[in-house]
Amino acid sequence: MAKKNEKDKDSSGKNKNNSDNIITTTNITESQVQLTIPSELPVIPVRDLVVFPYMIVPLFVGRDSSVEAVNSALAADRMMFLVTQRDPELEIPDESQLYSTGTVVMVIRMVKLDDGRIKILVQGLSRGTIEEFTQKEPFYKVKIHLIKDAEPVAGDNERPIGSEALLRNVKGQIKKILSLDKMLSPEISVVAEGISAPGKLADLIAANLGLKVDESQQVLELVDPEERLKKVSSLLDKEIELLSMQQKIHSATHEEIGKTQKEYYLREQLKAIQKELGESDNKGVEIEEFRANIKKAKMPSEVEAEALKQLDRFSKMHPESAEATTIRTYLEWMTELPWSKSTKDKLDIKNAAKILDEDHYGLEKIKARILEYLGVRKLKGKMKGPILCFVGPPGVGKTSLGKSIARSIGRKFLRISLGGMRDEAEIRGHRRTYIGAMPGRIIQGLKQVKANNPVFMMDEIDKIGTDFRGDPSSALLEVLDPEQNFSFSDHYIGAPFDLSNIMFIMTANTNETIPHALRDRMEIIYLSGYTVEEKMMIARRYLLGRQMEQNGISEKYITMSDGVLKRTILDYTREAGLRNMERQIASVCRKVAKKVAEGDKTLHHITTGNLHKYLGTPIFLPEGELGSHRIGVATGLAWTSFGGEIMYIEVQTMKGGGHLTLTGQLGDVMKESGRAAISYARSQAAKLGLKPDFYQKMDIHIHVPAGAIPKDGPSAGITMAAALISRLTGRELKKDVAMTGEITLTGRVLPIGGLKEKSLAARAAGIKTIIIPEANRKDLDDIPQNVRKEITFVPVSTMDEVVEKALRPEKKRRAKTTNKPKKK
Repeated sequence: MAKKNEKDKDSSGKNKNNSDNIITTTNITESQVQLTIPSELPVIPVRDLVVFPYMIVPLFVGRDSSVEAVNSALAADRMMFLVTQRDPELEIPDESQLYSTGTVVMVIRMVKLDDGRIKILVQGLSRGTIEEFTQKEPFYKVKIHLIKDAEPVAGDNERPIGSEALLRNVKGQIKKILSLDKMLSPEISVVAEGISAPGKLADLIAANLGLKVDESQQVLELVDPEERLKKVSSLLDKEIELLSMQQKIHSATHEEIGKTQKEYYLREQLKAIQKELGESDNKGVEIEEFRANIKKAKMPSEVEAEALKQLDRFSKMHPESAEATTIRTYLEWMTELPWSKSTKDKLDIKNAAKILDEDHYGLEKIKARILEYLGVRKLKGKMKGPILCFVGPPGVGKTSLGKSIARSIGRKFLRISLGGMRDEAEIRGHRRTYIGAMPGRIIQGLKQVKANNPVFMMDEIDKIGTDFRGDPSSALLEVLDPEQNFSFSDHYIGAPFDLSNIMFIMTANTNETIPHALRDRMEIIYLSGYTVEEKMMIARRYLLGRQMEQNGISEKYITMSDGVLKRTILDYTREAGLRNMERQIASVCRKVAKKVAEGDKTLHHITTGNLHKYLGTPIFLPEGELGSHRIGVATGLAWTSFGGEIMYIEVQTMKGGGHLTLTGQLGDVMKESGRAAISYARSQAAKLGLKPDFYQKMDIHIHVPAGAIPKDGPSAGITMAAALISRLTGRELKKDVAMTGEITLTGRVLPIGGLKEKSLAARAAGIKTIIIPEANRKDLDDIPQNVRKEITFVPVSTMDEVVEKALRPEKKRRAKTTNKPKKK
């Protein structure tokens, strides 16, 4: 056969109840079979089908070899030998791919089709086995050995008891299958009742049971009729078990549905009886509790109407239904929210100032803003809560300041982190149609603090994200807008909630990544880093005592002078905040605690001389070890979200053809500053004493160390220009001079930002002079007084002034080269 579907499966006796597939006795007797079946017959391999004796089945024949085999049989005695091939996917199976046991069949009818194939109707005559292949081309021809069933000839009365019992058992199994399922035709049972031979009965059932090919082949290969019938009986038992389980599952499903309907009917009757007796059920009590809590919550009228509407729906539902559970949870949220609950503000301005000073040192701008709010609140009464945003480097106390503010005005404190948040539903909540839906973080927080006017801190607003689930920053636009947040709508609650009484405080390390629309709704207050003196004061007031308590020691075991604290700050930390400093203090306290635990309970004096025993070798160079004046190396100042930093810029020239190389993982803006510095130097070649074509005979390389860190921004423009001019002219740059400012092609110096943070970083590095743009002179008021005493700020307007202040004179450099170096 040419294709897998060559046989007509609809009439092949597999899973069909067609009368053509019923195995009946025919006019071909066994004696005739024995007399007329030759020992050599043509072979037709069949797929997915096992033909049994006395089985009538239609077949489509398409393979050329099979067609020729049929023609050969028709030309002779109309008999063929059908065997099943092991792999049904093979187009031309070899001898090894054919089962050795098959069935001799006779062609009853043949029809030729238009596509070249033929359709035949065959009847099984006898099983047989292949002894040898006598022909391979153009079709297989085999010598067969016929297998005759050893059937008794006598009547039922002379049949052995075991054989009779087996026959009756199989016939009973057929009836049971018919009672469980309609997979067998009822006519099979009628035909089976008239069969007394075990072999014939086994073949009849196997042909009509819809067995797998390997199971059917096993039955066909069994020679002993009783063994064959036992095999069929076991297959029938398996089928009965499957059908029984299937019916049981089906019945259980119907029974569960009926049980649910019955329970609902009985509950309704019980409700009616309790109503007549004046009693109430548990659900009625729950409904009354919800109704009382709705009144007690003092919701706005439209919100209360919605809550009562949902309560009415809940009262009409079965208490165990999924929808009832959803509404019950919703009503619990509605009744537990602080619709009208608020804490009373403490409007004592002096006491609030005292509390703020107790908790935090410095931060005068923020403290003044909070006290201003309390002053207006005291005079006006009800007013909208402010929406503040604290922007500053890590470790300066932004988060802890929120707790202090809440304590100073007598409000509850609530904090959530927005860092990494990407789902809009975190803010607005999920709609109740979703499984496991719940309100957003804002409504959840208000339920937690049980007040509608807390100090609500949202940390790390600059690190909020966005993806396919929505944009949380867009959802925050309504929350942080005083003109809209009085009617904030959470998707889960589905009713407006007034957020205008909340004091919102955001924190961020930088405001550059905050969306503009969101930034516009907030009052931004910048927190700069602390000076060395401020860090020493904070360490003395707060950090040292806290770490001694956490490590189980007291002042009788450890003492640290101000000089030790200063050395810790300068030699072991370089940060705007205080986290690393607290870690270093904690490290000292742990080592002292270890000694005390070992029995050394003396007072441990931590001095500048033995500090390295507790903290190791200093990490950063002291002021006196910054190096000497150098050519082509300028000291710049950079601002990051972690505070200010010192940044060195190096320039080197080599013989070449005028190529410029910029390295150090620089951004586009910083690269443009380098190109602008080159153009300025070329335009000022005569003034700088350079040849007009100097750039054509050399390559220039500008490098910013720490190449693994991305850098960008225009404020390094004058630093690049100064380093370049120093290299081209051979004049040294002063080692204690740092600079910051943007350069233009004409040499003008433009203003920059982050001057305070840069100044603090310069002071920590021992810088004595900072060159700044003239336009930044106004920002000097923000610089702490003690920093201005130690650092000289030189405002400049042009690059010529930068060259004059930053580069050492030519004659001084030459004079210095004649001096002998000092011995250390």
